[in-house]
Amino acid sequence: MSDKMRHGLTTAILLFILVPVGEAIWLDVPTTGTKCVSEEIQSNIVVLADYIIISEDHSLKPTISAKVTSPYGNNLHHSENVTHGEFAFTTKESGNYIACFWADAKSHGNKDVSINVEWKTGIATKDWASIAKREKLEGVELEIRKLEGAVEAIHENLIYLRNKEADMRTVSEKTNSRVAWCSMMSLGICIVVSGLQVAYLKDYFEKKKLI
Repeated sequence: MSDKMRHGLTTAILLFILVPVGEAIWLDVPTTGTKCVSEEIQSNIVVLADYIIISEDHSLKPTISAKVTSPYGNNLHHSENVTHGEFAFTTKESGNYIACFWADAKSHGNKDVSINVEWKTGIATKDWASIAKREKLEGVELEIRKLEGAVEAIHENLIYLRNKEADMRTVSEKTNSRVAWCSMMSLGICIVVSGLQVAYLKDYFEKKKLI
C-alpha cells in the first residue's frame, strides 16, 4: 500500500472518530414517571432509532409507551403497550428532539423496566453495504465514498455551529444594548426625581421661612 493511500485511510479513520456514528442507550424506566433522552440536531438530518425492552424475568411481559417530539412540540412518533418499536424522520427544524418512555401500568410487577435504545443520525443512518452493492463500490473506492460523506457531515455541522454562534452573539449584543438603555433611563429618572425633590424641599423651606 502506498504512503498516499495509507495516509488517506488514516484520515478516514480519524474523521469517522470525529463524526458521531450513532449511539446505544440503556434506560431504566421507573414504575411511575417518565424517562426521556434528547439530542440537539440541525434541520434536514435523517434520524433512525429503534428500542426494545430487555427483561431477565421471563415470567413478566412488561410493555411501554413511547413518544417523540420536535423542538416545537410536534408529535413525530407515539406508540403504546409495545415491547419494541422504531421510528424514522427527517428533521424540519433545528433544536432538541426528545424521546420519552414510560412503563404501562400493571405490566411490570412494580419493577423498573430496562430499555435499549439505538439512536442514529446523519451519516450513521446510511446503509453502506447497499450503497456499495448498488454502485459497485469496493475496497478503497468504498472507503473514499465514506470519507466524502464524513467530510460533508463535518462541514454541515461546522456551518450549523457557526450560525448558532452568530445567532447567540446577536442576541447577546441586543441584550447588552437594552440593558445599557435601561441603565441610562434609570439614571435619568433618578436625576429628574432628585431635582424635583430638591426643588420641592427648597420651596417648602422658603414658605416656612427656614431659609
